[in-house]
Amino acid sequence: MKLKCASLFEQSAYIGGVWVDDTSLPRVSVINPSTREIIGSVPQVTTQQVDDAVACGISAFKDWREWSGRERALVLREWARMVESHREDLSVILCSEQGKPLHEARSEITQAANYLEWFAEEARRIYGDNIPAPRRNQRIRVLRQPIGVCAAMTAWTFPSSMVARRIGAALAAGCTVVHHPDPQTPFSALALCALGESAGLPRGVLSVLTGEGEALRSSMVSNADVRKVSFTGSIDEGKRLMALCSATVKKMSLELGANCPLIVFDDAEIDLAVKGAIDARFRHSGQAAMCANRFLVHTDVYDDFVTGLVAKVSALTLGDGMVEGTQIGPLISDAVVTRIEGLVDEAVQAGATVATGGSRLTTGSNFFRPTVLTGTHPEMGVCGDEILGPVASVLRFKDEDEAIALANNTRTGLAAYFYTTNISRAFRVMEALECGVIGINESLVFNEAAPFGGIKESGMGREGSHSGVEEYLVPKYVCFGNLG
Repeated sequence: MKLKCASLFEQSAYIGGVWVDDTSLPRVSVINPSTREIIGSVPQVTTQQVDDAVACGISAFKDWREWSGRERALVLREWARMVESHREDLSVILCSEQGKPLHEARSEITQAANYLEWFAEEARRIYGDNIPAPRRNQRIRVLRQPIGVCAAMTAWTFPSSMVARRIGAALAAGCTVVHHPDPQTPFSALALCALGESAGLPRGVLSVLTGEGEALRSSMVSNADVRKVSFTGSIDEGKRLMALCSATVKKMSLELGANCPLIVFDDAEIDLAVKGAIDARFRHSGQAAMCANRFLVHTDVYDDFVTGLVAKVSALTLGDGMVEGTQIGPLISDAVVTRIEGLVDEAVQAGATVATGGSRLTTGSNFFRPTVLTGTHPEMGVCGDEILGPVASVLRFKDEDEAIALANNTRTGLAAYFYTTNISRAFRVMEALECGVIGINESLVFNEAAPFGGIKESGMGREGSHSGVEEYLVPKYVCFGNLG
C-alpha cells in the first residue's frame, strides 16, 4: 500500500491509550481478498488484555463523562475532519483488506466522517426533561446519563463507517468503548483509532482489541463492568451473546441477518426500478445486510424488468477493487464463494434459470460473476437468509397482497424497497411491510440523519440519528419533595 501517511497502517492492538505489539502473542494474518496475498497481521490479544482494556475504560469513564457535550463535540469534530482529510489513504486500506472498489471505499470513508460529525453535533443536544409533578410541593426532573463502559463488535462489511457510527454515538454520549473489529478487516478500525488519538481522545476512552473473535467477544460480554453491548454479525452469534448478556442483564444493540425484498409493482417506472435493483443488490458486491436479497416482480412487468436487469448486470465490471472503474470486487473469502456456488447450483437443480453470471470468475479466485436467477421460488436456499454475494433472485407475484405476504415471510426484518407510482399503494405497502427501513422508489436510503436497524431476528436498537446516542444513555428520574 502506497500511503501518504504510512503511520495509518497500524498492526498493533490499542489498549488503554497504548499501542500493544507484544512479540509473545500469536499473530493473525489479514488477506487481501482480490489477490489472496497477506497484507499484514495483528496480535491475538488475550482475555486478560480484554479485562485490562475494560479496567482502563472504567478509569477513563470517570473523567470523560464529566466533559461537557461541547468539549466532547470538539474532539469528535476534529476526528471527523482528520478522517476526511485522510480519505484516500483510508480508502486504500479499506479496499486492500475488504476488497470493495475504490469509489465505494471513498464513499464509505466520507460516510464515516459524516457519522463522527453528526454525533459531534448530537453530543451538545443530550437533553433531560422537566415533568409537571402531581403534587404542588414536588418537582420532577429526568436526567440522561451515559451508561458506562461499552463493548462494540463490528463486521467486515463496512469496516470504517460501521465503526464510526457505533463508536461516535457512544463517545458522544459520554461512554467509553472497548472495540473488537472483525479479524478479517482490523486495519480500517486501527487507522480510525490512530486518527482519534491524534484528534484528542483521552487515554482509555477507546481501546481496539485485535484477533480472532469468539473468545474475545465472550470475554467482553461476560465482564460485569461492561454495561452495554453492541454487535453486528450472524443471527446465531447474536443469540449466543444475548444469552451471555443475560447473566448481568446488559443493555444490547444487535444488527443481525437480513433477507431484504425489493418489490416492483405493475405501475412502477421500470427503468427506475432496474437502476434501483442494481443499487440495492450489487453495491458492495452484495455483501451488506441491507442489500436486497429477493426481487419480487409483478407478472405483468416481469419480462420487461428481467430484460433490463440482465442487460445492466451483464455490463458490470468485475475486478480488483484497486483498479479504477471496477464496479464489483471480490467476495471476502473462498468459503463465501463456495457457499454461493452451492446455493446457485442448488437453485438451478430445483428449476431456476441462470440469466447471466452464475459462476466463479476463475478457479481459486474470490470473484463471483454478477448473477441473475429467474424462475426462483421462496423455498429455495438462495431466497433464504442473506447470502452476501452478487446474486439476484427474481420471483413473480400476481397482486399486492401476495407481494406483501412474500416480503414478510421471513424471520428477519431489516429493510425493504418497492417501486410504484401509486401514492395510495405506497402508503398501504409502507405500513404493511415488517421491517425497520423502507425505500420507496429509492434504494440508496442510508445516511447519518436517519435511524438504522431492524425488527424480528434482524436485531434490536437503532444507530444513526438522535436515536444512536440514546442507545448509550440511561434516564434517571429525580423527584424533589416537600418544597416550601
